[in-house]
Amino acid sequence: MSRTASPTAQDFVPFATAALDFHQALNIPCGPLVTTRAELDALHAHLVSLYGLLDAHAGRTGQLVANEGDQLRTARTRIWQAAEHLHAAYHAAPRPDSSEIPEPEACQAGLPEGAPELTICQRHQRTAHLVRRRTTPADLHAPFTGLVRR
Repeated sequence: MSRTASPTAQDFVPFATAALDFHQALNIPCGPLVTTRAELDALHAHLVSLYGLLDAHAGRTGQLVANEGDQLRTARTRIWQAAEHLHAAYHAAPRPDSSEIPEPEACQAGLPEGAPELTICQRHQRTAHLVRRRTTPADLHAPFTGLVRR
């Protein structure tokens, strides 16, 4: 089994990275001073997709190269933690129509503000279910990433 993917299989990740770089270059210097809920939702979706990609890589790679698999699982956990923070930031951001800030508990209901505004909560809850199956509470709350600077 080859450890390297075909060139066409690796073409999309650099495009996603370039799109984020392009978005930052165009929108951050002249955009709004406060991150919008729509952008937080899009960034959350991006991290959840990245979580899925790292999960797939960790599962396959860990069977062949244990140390690399461990590092990928750690990266997957850190991406989930970043998604948790984005989800919290979304709820801390004011609503675009009223500037009202929803209660954090409202997310537990699934769609407290109605579709499509809170598809972020549905996405977050679906991914959280997967995270709970793949990660221990100790992994999620560990302050140390396991990486050692050499």
